[in-house]
Amino acid sequence: LQVALRIRPMSAAELAAPPRPIAHRVDEQVVVLRDPMQDPNDVLHASRSREKSYIFDVAFDSTATQETVYRATTQGLIPVVVSGYNSTVFAYGPTGEGCGLGEWASPMAMGGPSPERVPSSASGCGKTYTMLGTDGEPGICARTLGELFQATPPTSGDVEYEVSMSYLEIYNEMIRDLLNPSLGCLQLREDAGGTVQVAGITEVSAINADEVMQLLARGNRQRTQDPPAANRTSSRSHAVLQVTVRRRHRGRGLRHGRLFMVDLAPPQRAAQTPPRGQRMKEGAHINRSLLALGNCIKALSHRASTKYINYRDSKLTRLLKDSLGGNSHTVMIAHISPPPTAFEESRSTLAYAHRAKPPRTTV
Repeated sequence: LQVALRIRPMSAAELAAPPRPIAHRVDEQVVVLRDPMQDPNDVLHASRSREKSYIFDVAFDSTATQETVYRATTQGLIPVVVSGYNSTVFAYGPTGEGCGLGEWASPMAMGGPSPERVPSSASGCGKTYTMLGTDGEPGICARTLGELFQATPPTSGDVEYEVSMSYLEIYNEMIRDLLNPSLGCLQLREDAGGTVQVAGITEVSAINADEVMQLLARGNRQRTQDPPAANRTSSRSHAVLQVTVRRRHRGRGLRHGRLFMVDLAPPQRAAQTPPRGQRMKEGAHINRSLLALGNCIKALSHRASTKYINYRDSKLTRLLKDSLGGNSHTVMIAHISPPPTAFEESRSTLAYAHRAKPPRTTV
């Protein structure tokens, strides 16, 4: 399990505001969050630090490029999947006020590289930008698929490769095929070998990364979106892209590996987006699903003291059962925003990601 954290750049409006950023990277692994609400002149709490540090496998500040993030987190999963193992990549982060990620240009203001432009529709903490990116700065999905197809030519000596993909969303604990929404609500089934699959899901054979990205764009237009008050483009569902690589070796049978790329729905805070009717039900399902995922990852990280892993608390964890435990590889990329107004969301995100970190033994 690898846990990474990425801090998005501040928008022009945020840079113009007096308070300085509350989140910054200290080194390649440490991120510090400062509480802007604490009064430095408060004598009673003078000895209490206003800053708290969090340690991850890798941390990225606003100057990190898409290529840097990809190479440090996801590139190593390609040979794993081609070899017949399962892998999962999560993008996690809160919703928030439109942060002007079209202004992902603050690295220039900080003396860093030239700006990376993202769609004006992007908002929140930048997880969709990390996953999908833009035409000029592709995200993790496009870069991973591009190298995956290079590593799996249709025929190579005695080895034949076949790559297929499916795309679904989990909304209110119901599974919907984003490539063929007319199929309605689909069910999870477990075969004789214990593999959990979605019954009736559309599986499309693909020959190159561009074709998969076109299908991905088509599926994203079908995602359930009902913008909360905080973010006009926020999605209300988990989107799961599953890429399956089948490797036939003459005389040695068949191996298949699966790569899941998951864009998680943002956690819902009633204080930020007051729930009303159906929105309250949606928020409860999203938070329960994220809690179940966090519990599974924490249990897997502490496997020495945990004998039972409860995958059945949500459809998401049950679907990813074979790609979280065993010999699988998992990467979580958490995202936070640096302005003082995002302190509560950033703190809860850091706590969630830090909770997933496996314990480090020291001599």
